[in-house]
Amino acid sequence: MNLILIAFEELFPNQNFKYTPILKYNRKLGDYNANARIYNNILQLNLNQKWENIDEEIKIGLIQTLLVRMLAKKDKIKPTIRMDLYHNFIKKLPLATLKDKTNPELEQSFNRVNQIYFYGLMEIPNLKWGTESKRKLASYNFHNDTVTISTIFEKAPESILDYLMYHELLHKKQKFQYNNGKNYFHTHKFRQEEKKYLNQTQIEKQIKEIIAYSSRRRSRLSEKLLNLWKH
Repeated sequence: MNLILIAFEELFPNQNFKYTPILKYNRKLGDYNANARIYNNILQLNLNQKWENIDEEIKIGLIQTLLVRMLAKKDKIKPTIRMDLYHNFIKKLPLATLKDKTNPELEQSFNRVNQIYFYGLMEIPNLKWGTESKRKLASYNFHNDTVTISTIFEKAPESILDYLMYHELLHKKQKFQYNNGKNYFHTHKFRQEEKKYLNQTQIEKQIKEIIAYSSRRRSRLSEKLLNLWKH
């Protein structure tokens, strides 16, 4: 029986399934990522190829999570056992993820933060510099256990780099809460622990200054390039 149909009927037992279901696996999506779309009365789910050999109960939980986001609208949907299985699977993915990406400066930052704030008990994740982003300053990816930090902080003081590292390691530690189709990462508990970082308020102010400086520098560079192009 089609997994999409099984997932739908458990979530919406009083509704008719009016779509043609299509489930595809591909390599284009990141590890254990997935997405869904509806077009021409077709409900298509695209799953990263690593999902192909995962237990069907967990996959149905993934599909149900996607369906809630797309079809539940404002209705409150009680998570199914399969959805709980899926979220527990995602939370445990970092334990099984290959650690093959690192950077000396980021590794030193991790070690400092781990010793001071996590008693040396945190397992090191993958660590890498991202792009020169001023919106996505840093991130933690549960699917591949990776902390990524924007390159605008490559020359930032240790205290700022360590604060960004601490924030992302808190995500690794606390995971997330799931409620009515949404994952919540910055919970009250998360914010309370975030405040434990020394001089948090001052450092966040310094981060804003770095972002502003990076924006001005990029603006001046663009202006120079434009002038060169005109001549």
